[in-house]
Amino acid sequence: MALTYAAPAHRPALAALWRLDDRLAGILRTTREPMIGQMRLTWWHGALSALDDSAPPAEPLLEELARVVVPRVPGRRLADLVEGWEALLEPTLDAAAMHAHATQRGSGLFAAMATVVGVDDPAIPAAGAGWALADLATHLDARDKADRARALAQEAFAGTAAFRWPTPARAIGAIAQTVRLDLRTDRRPHGHPARAARLLWLRVSGR
Repeated sequence: MALTYAAPAHRPALAALWRLDDRLAGILRTTREPMIGQMRLTWWHGALSALDDSAPPAEPLLEELARVVVPRVPGRRLADLVEGWEALLEPTLDAAAMHAHATQRGSGLFAAMATVVGVDDPAIPAAGAGWALADLATHLDARDKADRARALAQEAFAGTAAFRWPTPARAIGAIAQTVRLDLRTDRRPHGHPARAARLLWLRVSGR
């Protein structure tokens, strides 16, 4: 739904970036051995970096990224996103690993999307860090670590409370707002009229 907030010219690149994030997440979801996961992530890091200087290999997502994203966001910046996922391979998921994941995955992804839509504001990477931490919290089985990730997410979002999302970036804002609603103690389920109304207000006002 968030992509409908974006201008049609920006949607292919935003969708490709979103698919890249999902592909990298899938590596951790489907790999039990950290060493194998590291090898797969290393391959993606090299393949993304190489997009700046050579044609992509016969991999549909890399071909799509080369076509619609790399003209605006260098492949080396996309490769930095991989490092955010590598942080989760650490034996102990401590605050430092969570911070690395938040900045390299979340801030990096949101900054790349902001570049695509032509907006540059430090509040957007900050919101990306909050988004990544909130998303991480939903996938952690250990209660103490999940609570820590949620607390860090709320801290990251606190710095963006007064930010008014520019019109071109409101698709990104909708993604951030969705997880902010999930962090509330009075969380309402997806599809609830109050959630829909809150996202509609962001689309209209930027807040």
